[in-house]
Amino acid sequence: MAQARVESGAPRGNVFARLYTGTGAFDIVGRRKRWYQIFGMFLLICIASMVFKGFNLSIDFEGGSRIQFPAVGISADATNERIGEVVAQAVGREPASVQRVGTGAAEAVLVRTETLTAQQAVQVKQALFDAFQPRGQNGQPSISAISDDAVSSSWGGEITTQALIALAVFMVLVSVFLAFYFERDMAIAAVVALAHDLIVTAGVYSMVGFEVSPSTVIGLLTILGFSLYDTVVVFDKVKENGRGLLGLTRRTYGESANLALNQTLMRSINTSLIAVLPVLGLLVVGVGVLGVGTLADLALVQMVGILAGALSSIFLATPILVDLKMRDKRYRQQAAKVAQRRAKMAGGFDPDAEDVDLTDDDALSGELRRERALAAAAGIPHRAPVDRRPGRPGMGGRPTGKRRR
Repeated sequence: MAQARVESGAPRGNVFARLYTGTGAFDIVGRRKRWYQIFGMFLLICIASMVFKGFNLSIDFEGGSRIQFPAVGISADATNERIGEVVAQAVGREPASVQRVGTGAAEAVLVRTETLTAQQAVQVKQALFDAFQPRGQNGQPSISAISDDAVSSSWGGEITTQALIALAVFMVLVSVFLAFYFERDMAIAAVVALAHDLIVTAGVYSMVGFEVSPSTVIGLLTILGFSLYDTVVVFDKVKENGRGLLGLTRRTYGESANLALNQTLMRSINTSLIAVLPVLGLLVVGVGVLGVGTLADLALVQMVGILAGALSSIFLATPILVDLKMRDKRYRQQAAKVAQRRAKMAGGFDPDAEDVDLTDDDALSGELRRERALAAAAGIPHRAPVDRRPGRPGMGGRPTGKRRR
């Protein structure tokens, strides 16, 4: 079986089989220019949306008034549309939003409008009471069951300022940690991937018009930790595969990093799926069943952020790391040695290669595929490598693999 794999190349099978084997069947790093183009195009769209369309900021950021009353016992025609019409007739403008919050006996109607004067607030409360007769704690209709409060726009500004400070501190600490735990290039690649996740999440909110609330800001900060975790897992495997690589001529740094991606690809997919399922539950149960609007803001930002973080850790962070590494003269020289050795092996076995391990079938099979391609491009007939090491049976010319009959 091992000899068959050597002769035929990488293990064949469906996509799921190749995902679980993790032997480098997916050339992710080699196609990094394509990923850069795709991610770059999407980033430009997101940035353009944020610049020209802007965000749908909630009342917590823009300021305004909130009016709330119990939903239990009110008239049957008290739909959100009907409530909005009553408020609009009372003050002459449509409310910013009308939604149901809570469930069961605690269910309430929450109306958000632009800042109302004291007189306008009284008019709205009276109109709502006359139309829907909300009940107080004693179970009887009472206008006191309708509460109102004002939200200052400066409070939203303070939240934004604190969130930006927290984001800046997080980025600095992450960069320092990765620079010490891994290395500088890995820190740069991870920060670029995090920045991508932030821009994409914010851009999606801008494009689809989701309301940006304090819950959105909290969710945005939450997804950074998830995205960083996935990137660190991949980088840890890249670091492991790259130990002593400069002294070897088996594979380049890019190929070693691509192998690490394949080895952790199934783990990244499983982690993302497991993380998405609770968010879906939060979105369906919290919004569809409980009717809590704030949960929608939190669930949506986490959903977008998890997906963006999973994609960036696979298709962006490691390819950027490889490009940064290949700026180092040492890794370029090592890559040249790898190419030189493969060119020699394309015409036969190189007896001077010290790092050839003929028992490593999976690694050698990949080399054979590349050697055949080099030989075909050069018009040189390809021969299977021969074990000429002393003390081996058939040292006069034993092939390492059987030819297919």
